[in-house]
Amino acid sequence: MSTLEPARIAPGGFRELGPINWVIAKAGARAIRAPRFTLFNVLGQHKLLFLAWLPSAGLLLGPLGKLPRKDAELVILRVAHLRDCEYELQQHRRLARSRGVDRETQARIFEGPDAAGLTDRQRVLITATDEFVVTRSMSSETWAALSAFLNRTQLIEFCMLAGQYDALAATMATLRIPLDFPD
Repeated sequence: MSTLEPARIAPGGFRELGPINWVIAKAGARAIRAPRFTLFNVLGQHKLLFLAWLPSAGLLLGPLGKLPRKDAELVILRVAHLRDCEYELQQHRRLARSRGVDRETQARIFEGPDAAGLTDRQRVLITATDEFVVTRSMSSETWAALSAFLNRTQLIEFCMLAGQYDALAATMATLRIPLDFPD
């Protein structure tokens, strides 16, 4: 999304979000060290949907998730790259670094599954993400390769994570959600 395009739904404040979602948006902004968490300030305007979505999204990213956090960030970064979603990239480049995915590894993730220096696990995760996002499914070969690294609950979570971030990328692009950081 070009930063020159105006937001289709402007980030809301207390009146648009209501007290609960406003507090959540403020806490989120503090967590990402930004003046506001624009995604929350937009999505929070649909009060009930936001409150229903947030626990699921939090589970996929938080300590209760079944995928290792490094794997989750790899998947999110790859989805964001494939969908050219600068908002997701901006947020998750930072978060991934805090979870042990350095800049060099991130560059390999963006390069793709054939990038030099990736582990077999990373190659499979990238390939699986590519197929999931591009074809909306996964070949039997890729599923078997992914199944060698992930257990049943992790496989389910992988699909939900990739789907969640693909849907978020589409939502952010359509709503033209402004970036949280000027860089």
